[in-house]
Amino acid sequence: MIYKVLYIPCNITPFMVNLSYHNRKDFLTMPIKFNKQNNKITITTKNTLYIMEIIGGRHLGHIYYGKKKRGFDPEFHYRCGSFTPYHENLYQFQPDLARTEYSYFGGGDYRCTSLKIKNADGNSVTLFDYKKHRIFKGRAPITRMPYAEVKDGDQTLEITLWDSHTECELKLYYTVFYDCDVISRYMKITNKGKNAVDIEKCMSLQCDLLGRDYDIISLHGAHCWERMYSRNPVRLGGQTIYSRRGTSSHQFNPFMGICRRTTTEERGDCFGFNFVYSGNFLGEAELGQEEGCRVQIGLGGDNFGWHLTPGETFESPEAVMTYTDKGIGQMSRNFHKFTRERILPEEIFENRPVVLNTWEAVYFNIDEKILLDFAEKSAKYGIDMLVMDDGWFGAREHDRAGLGDWWENPAKFKDGLKTFVERVKKNPLKFGIWIEPEMVNPDSDLYRAHPEWTLRCPGRENMLSRSQLVLDMSNPDVVEYLKESFEKTLGDVPIDYIKWDMNRHLSEVGSDFLPPERQKEVAHRYMLGTYDLYRWFRERFPNVMIENCSGGGGRYDLGMMKYSHQIWASDNTNPEWRTKIQYGSTVPYPVSTMSCHVSHPGDSIKEIDYRYTVAINGMLGYEMNILHMDDKVLSRIPEQIAEYRRYEELIKTGDYYRLLNPCECNYCAYYFADEANDNILLTFVQLTTDAKAKDIKLKVSRADLGATYVDKKTGEKYNGVDLRRGVVVTTNTSDERFCRMWELVKE
Repeated sequence: MIYKVLYIPCNITPFMVNLSYHNRKDFLTMPIKFNKQNNKITITTKNTLYIMEIIGGRHLGHIYYGKKKRGFDPEFHYRCGSFTPYHENLYQFQPDLARTEYSYFGGGDYRCTSLKIKNADGNSVTLFDYKKHRIFKGRAPITRMPYAEVKDGDQTLEITLWDSHTECELKLYYTVFYDCDVISRYMKITNKGKNAVDIEKCMSLQCDLLGRDYDIISLHGAHCWERMYSRNPVRLGGQTIYSRRGTSSHQFNPFMGICRRTTTEERGDCFGFNFVYSGNFLGEAELGQEEGCRVQIGLGGDNFGWHLTPGETFESPEAVMTYTDKGIGQMSRNFHKFTRERILPEEIFENRPVVLNTWEAVYFNIDEKILLDFAEKSAKYGIDMLVMDDGWFGAREHDRAGLGDWWENPAKFKDGLKTFVERVKKNPLKFGIWIEPEMVNPDSDLYRAHPEWTLRCPGRENMLSRSQLVLDMSNPDVVEYLKESFEKTLGDVPIDYIKWDMNRHLSEVGSDFLPPERQKEVAHRYMLGTYDLYRWFRERFPNVMIENCSGGGGRYDLGMMKYSHQIWASDNTNPEWRTKIQYGSTVPYPVSTMSCHVSHPGDSIKEIDYRYTVAINGMLGYEMNILHMDDKVLSRIPEQIAEYRRYEELIKTGDYYRLLNPCECNYCAYYFADEANDNILLTFVQLTTDAKAKDIKLKVSRADLGATYVDKKTGEKYNGVDLRRGVVVTTNTSDERFCRMWELVKE
């Protein structure tokens, strides 16, 4: 059968466009522009260009996302084929072949769908038509969820669409973070009709890429081996990353990198996508039947639904995306800058405190005298903060009782918790404390009083994990109870730090608080309640640093980073595994978010130095029983801390470059460089001994060609040309703890 391609002119009537700018200079520097002549909307960042077009007055066609080019003005790419549905008056726009900004279930696009709504008729077919758009300064806040902060000059595009059958209004938001080369996106849907509808899937972001030769970079794993770097071809049928566990999870991180097959760390096209959310998610990358790769991330799958009644509005979490033609490394650096400047809370202290955590020393055996001895010895060896972990509250002698009873145990603090903390701080030390607000033991006063406050399903037995159940954070009464409990227990205690843990995944995800038609909302409402509690802590304790944890790195995501200065990267502190975990973590996240501890060094100075070298690829801490350690080993701690302080600002804010991937070889290498290339910190770590020695070149591309650098650790000098060609390191065949650092300072 032969198809005739028709041209239908796009006649669009009155747009509501609020630019809020009144002179030509402001207009020319705007990151978002609308051209009435060709109905195109362009979004620019420092180095990228994003173009869409309003097709036929109805559809949002995606034209381009990539490198910014002067005078570049591509047209929408129409594709027509057989066995593809189309609208009678716009034949050449065929949804199954078109690249679009957002897609809808049941309307002829058979690829993965952005939005699926079950309407009052019982079917899930929708079609949202373009109605208007506006461009405004700043951004629209997202209710009860974390989102990126804007600065002067940032702009947002709001596009309004309408489905006449369900009478639902859809708004798509694009906020531009110009200097970071990042665009954030989310959606808002309002039921303006007379009948309830059910949202079954809503993606915060869709991006239809041109071409087919793409790889997907993902971070997979499990408890104690989180965020393992993986790169595989995007294939027909697609790839998914997801969580059904109620958290962003150890198993998949809500990040996807999409790059060309030829892309390397420092060269080639690379797109990055991430989700500002800490619960269940779905990310998809799918090749179309002909040309193109669709990428999307948001809420969907088995554990999501939302019953949208007349007059009600639902907002999705925020997603973010970036592009570079300078490889995977630059994609990472874009996200690092964005996270540091737009996501993370302001620093509480001039320097991040180097902590000593009590967990691996005493576990649940919290004893006032022992901890005071800990505090005295910690201060002697240069530690900044003592963190009292699990075991200080309720009847908490083991993991089978006490969770949920957030009152200090008087048997453990004879003069009260406040007095104990004040004694610790006289050393002088800062003080931190462990909490796990979202959990409860069946053997607790809270559960005996309120069993209905746990997640549960009628007629089903609740499953335990780590001897605990999950509180129903979708219930406002539960959140209020937790606020009142922590206010009473910690309100007048001079704490400096909170370690917020979450040690199991969700099961039997049901709520006594919600009616049957809203039970699929529980997992998302759980996160909304959890974020409410996080915001309360940030407001009630503004000078307290928060470290997030979920069995290690089970909620290592941008949502948690909005409220937490750093996150415990993994419960696995074995340096070989930690090297791999930390490598994967740096792909989307800055190292300033990683809490990295030196633990279990034994009586070996070489061991504590090796573990320290691995740990300072993040924020340094210690986790060991210093009361029973060799003084020669302990004497290295103040020396290590002093050295770390020299590097700390560079580690926290410097540009990060990965050189060797420990998930693919026996080595890891990376360096930090400041903006002016005056200071460079280069590190090489060998995981195990080699059977045969090798010479490996570590190329420092940020070194200034005409400069000379001095290694402050050895006094050796290097010129910039030689550094760019590569520092040669010879691998070791006998030393299982071989590592090397170069502290390079420009003369």
